Amino acid sequence: MSGPVTDESRPTTPAQAWAALLEGNARFVRGEMLHPSQGIDRRAQLSAAQYPFAVIFGCSDSRVAAEIIFDQGLGDAFVVRTAGHVLDTTVIGSIEYGVEVLGAPLVVVLGHDSCGAVAAATAALQHGELPRGFVRAVVDRVIPSIVNLHGPDGAGMASVDAATLGHEHVRHTVQMLQGYSVSLAEAIAEGRCAIVGVEYTLADGRVQLTEAVGTIE
Repeated sequence: MSGPVTDESRPTTPAQAWAALLEGNARFVRGEMLHPSQGIDRRAQLSAAQYPFAVIFGCSDSRVAAEIIFDQGLGDAFVVRTAGHVLDTTVIGSIEYGVEVLGAPLVVVLGHDSCGAVAAATAALQHGELPRGFVRAVVDRVIPSIVNLHGPDGAGMASVDAATLGHEHVRHTVQMLQGYSVSLAEAIAEGRCAIVGVEYTLADGRVQLTEAVGTIE
């Protein structure tokens, strides 16, 4: 596959979907974006139905806009975003909708470096610093991903770099999705879907595979 996704070339397997996203990210990194599926005709075509080829579950960070960094357009990606890509039941339900109802063959957990939610969870473990209001709920959901790196009391935390913490949070989120969702686990077992965890680097715009459940090759 090369170039933008069209109705005729829409990926139908996890491997095809992953390849299309990698190609789009390569265009973004080179600064040669095609900005596909963003015209008047495409908008009209999608008014009746949508058939995204990927579900992208990412962080709400304003610097990590999924359609942009993968150079995709309207109708290509079903995007779910929360601060720190933290899971709850409505998020899992949204992801299941993208796979079971809309037929997307790939789920992407999109993390990134310099994540404020991961940094806040680290501060909570290390120094007992907790944010006010409902922001604390975000931190509470990141902590289980990284606490085992430091021990329950945060011992040894200072020796773990931020990249390792972010990597672990992405990996843990992928595992939680597979473990909590029966329908996603079944789709993976049947080869209809795969889940990948990727990490995005803010400075150069590249995504790197961290974790994969299911076949993407």
